[in-house]
Amino acid sequence: MKRLFWVGVGAAAGAYVMRRITETKQQLTPQGIGANLADGLRELGAGLGAFGAEVRAGMQDREQELTALVEKRTGGHVPTYGEALSEDPPANDATQPIRRR
Repeated sequence: MKRLFWVGVGAAAGAYVMRRITETKQQLTPQGIGANLADGLRELGAGLGAFGAEVRAGMQDREQELTALVEKRTGGHVPTYGEALSEDPPANDATQPIRRR
């Protein structure tokens, strides 16, 4: 009975080692390296996207804080960045000189 147990343990260990060797050999082929590289780039892209979303959310929060602070101190309305972009710029009169830096 003991011998049968150890034969089973040896067979299981051998199967595990062969499976690991096969996986390692596949990873070292050009296709395996390409797949690993593609997975890494996919993870990097997802991480950069999440980082960008966090930065944008932080920027919006900070813009709201600063807008509230300026409105509190001045008593006037401060347009947000989006509002400022949507407004039409004033027309350039021929009577006003063009300022150059």
